Amino acid sequence: MRRLVLLLPVLALFPALAACGGGQAMRDFGSGLGAAATAPLDDFNLRREYIPTVLLQAESNPYDLRNLNQCTTIGAEIARLNEALGADTDEPPAPDNPYLSERAADAASKGALDAIRDATTDFIPGRAWIRRLSGAERHRLHVQSAVQAGRMRRAFLKGIGMQRNCAPPAAPSWFRPRGGSRR
Repeated sequence: MRRLVLLLPVLALFPALAACGGGQAMRDFGSGLGAAATAPLDDFNLRREYIPTVLLQAESNPYDLRNLNQCTTIGAEIARLNEALGADTDEPPAPDNPYLSERAADAASKGALDAIRDATTDFIPGRAWIRRLSGAERHRLHVQSAVQAGRMRRAFLKGIGMQRNCAPPAAPSWFRPRGGSRR
């Protein structure tokens, strides 16, 4: 109950910040609200996070080079991994420099969603044990393992791309092929 009392000021403040920051923060908040409110379903293992096939393949064999004998196929595999993982750390940041009000709205949105998630999961007694017994904790660890394997595979493939003198995206964005890229 105490969390709910603390949550109300955050929720009251969010629309004012979102109005300053634009509609994107409000859309992000709306899409995250359902996930935050139904967080206990994750604890009881009634809802699971989807693991993309490319990450499961990376987890089973991160150093597989079958059918990756050309720069274009290496680049296509890296693009599949980027779709599942998001941009790599060597990619330049997005050119949209958000205004202070947009960053404030994003921070308020994240804070409000975290407060809602905490309020909906705090009522579960022995939550850690329930997660362990229901298999939710094991699935969370599997998701983390698949993401780590995907990152490792992407780095490995970019190294192979550099070795084979490929242009980005089959190599890191800063890499410049010697004398011309092999496609």
